[in-house]
Amino acid sequence: MKILSALKSLLQLQIIALMLVAASSSWGQTQESGTPEQVVEQLQEALIKAMREGPELGYEGRYELLAPIINQTHDLDFIARTSLGANWTQLSAEQQRTFTDTFRKLSIATYASQFKEYDGEQFEFLERQSMPREQVMIRSKLIQANGEPVRFDYILRQGKDGWRIVNILADGVSDLALKRVEYRAILQRDGFPKLVDMLKQKIEQAGKD
Repeated sequence: MKILSALKSLLQLQIIALMLVAASSSWGQTQESGTPEQVVEQLQEALIKAMREGPELGYEGRYELLAPIINQTHDLDFIARTSLGANWTQLSAEQQRTFTDTFRKLSIATYASQFKEYDGEQFEFLERQSMPREQVMIRSKLIQANGEPVRFDYILRQGKDGWRIVNILADGVSDLALKRVEYRAILQRDGFPKLVDMLKQKIEQAGKD
């Protein structure tokens, strides 16, 4: 009887161990991919942190803080390609790499320059909506110190690295649509070098704001 009891106890321990391993594996996969809500929350928490610590960090510190988060939450390669539309395929491989790298730096610089001071602002989740082409919209708002809300709607698509932000609408205005109009006009009118120079000038200006 003692042997049977010991075997039962051992079997129970093995089952518990297997359950813990499975739970750990499942949790790790969930954390790696992340839901659209988690991706947006990760970004917004980082932005609030940058605002809270903004004066102490300075522009460079905020840039270093936000760079990995923006890379993790945004599909910047996709956004860069989409912003140029059909013009993208007319660029050489080297030009595509140059544009994407400069665009990435500008995206991070813009966040670092805009989210630099904290006065009690907070983000509030509103809802999740399904979008065409299997995309998802996470609607939220930023409550400013004066109580005025600014609506931020995040469009996300799921790729090989999980859910990533591919467009942001601020009070209904599409950031990607604005970039399309501006970038394509400069590219077609002035050429690729002028477009890259313009992006670099914006990066430099962001560091001064």
